[in-house]
Amino acid sequence: MPTKKESSSYKYKKKEKHFKNAWVISVNMGYGHERAAYALKDIAAGDGYIIANNYSGIPKEEKKSWQESRKLYEAISRLKPIPIIGDIAFGIMDKIQEIPAFYPRRDLSQPSIQLKGTFHFIEKYNIGKALVEELTTSEKHLPFVSTFFIPSFAAELYDYPGEIYCIICDADFSRAWVSPDAKQSRIKYFAPCGRVAERLKLYGVREENIYLTGFPIPKELIGGPNAEIVKRDMLDRFCNLDPNGVFRARYEKILKTHFGSSLKTCGRVKRPLTLTFAVGGAGAQRRLGIEIIKSLREKIKRNQIQINLVAGTRKGLAKYFETEINKLGLKRNHGKGVNIIVERTRPEYFKEFTKLLRTTDILWTKPSELSFYTGAGIPIIMAPVIGSQEEFNRLWLQQIGGGVDQLDPQYTNEWLFDWVNSGALARMAWNGYIEAPTHGTHRIEQIITGEKVELEQLPLVV
Repeated sequence: MPTKKESSSYKYKKKEKHFKNAWVISVNMGYGHERAAYALKDIAAGDGYIIANNYSGIPKEEKKSWQESRKLYEAISRLKPIPIIGDIAFGIMDKIQEIPAFYPRRDLSQPSIQLKGTFHFIEKYNIGKALVEELTTSEKHLPFVSTFFIPSFAAELYDYPGEIYCIICDADFSRAWVSPDAKQSRIKYFAPCGRVAERLKLYGVREENIYLTGFPIPKELIGGPNAEIVKRDMLDRFCNLDPNGVFRARYEKILKTHFGSSLKTCGRVKRPLTLTFAVGGAGAQRRLGIEIIKSLREKIKRNQIQINLVAGTRKGLAKYFETEINKLGLKRNHGKGVNIIVERTRPEYFKEFTKLLRTTDILWTKPSELSFYTGAGIPIIMAPVIGSQEEFNRLWLQQIGGGVDQLDPQYTNEWLFDWVNSGALARMAWNGYIEAPTHGTHRIEQIITGEKVELEQLPLVV
């Protein structure tokens, strides 16, 4: 069975205390941070993961400050597609969050302007103080696991007595994620890939506070340590992504070693080729979804492809999709043609989206945190980036061979099926599964609970 190359660095450290649960903290700015928290729901204490900027009991002034910050970010994100104005507005914001060049390797521990501004924000409005005090008074000082840097900073600033962890949600990240005095900080980091682990050292984080785990993908999409769910779903996916058997014939020996005699059982696949288009939390790329539908309209009518348009929790976005597909002579269907996925709450959306991915052959999205989902054996077509961190996610996906940039959307009906018929997308699905971290959730749970799980070590830098 092919395995990923082992790394001699970042071996798991021994901790004196382990817990069955942890306080899992997130923020509802976009979907990325909360998506990571959702994957850790099995160890989340209380009623599930906590939204630091919108939990029951949050002080009114603190909530207002969070809302103003979120509205500004989402407004600028929605401006991005607008020529000149969008580029200027987003360029200014992106410059503030700039990720410095990795090479040459050097000391990058000096606090950035964004980091200084973040601490001013925390201290001026007592951001996170009430939450930290509330969790401090609990019977057990459970590990504090945050998917965003501000709650982690608050936990350390306001002396939370338990362990403090922070999950990085991109393939590279700015200095703003690490405390000003990184060498003295007790925040520990879960890194989604080798580049992040190495970047943390450049920012001054001590190596004993760095865990190379992979991004947390929901276990219901993966299965256990042997990834039995991924393997089963990939067999179906190969049948749709490689209808002519080009990829399977070329890599038959290695695929048989991994999947055994199950590799050729394509007769059980009853669904058409299925593409899922996922719009980011700010809804900035909604027009792209309709361009894709327009190009594939005739193939949709002939049941050659099924499209899932993911609107998340945005009813207005779902309505936009429905109106536009009606104009194209198509109808919103459940299970055939064009599906629009919209849910009432974010946990409901993450649950439904995870379920949807099991029958998804191709994921088309901007290179957000969803880039890491290629580890579940899903090829990713990348929409244009929004923000410098997504540019690094894009490069990471290209390096491991799990994703590719979109071509002209108006000709999707041509180039997409060329990629399918040649087996190219099947190859991306395989590359993503083999090269990208698959068991990030399992590794994080293992560190928190102390329960040993036999998993391969990850490549240091990809």
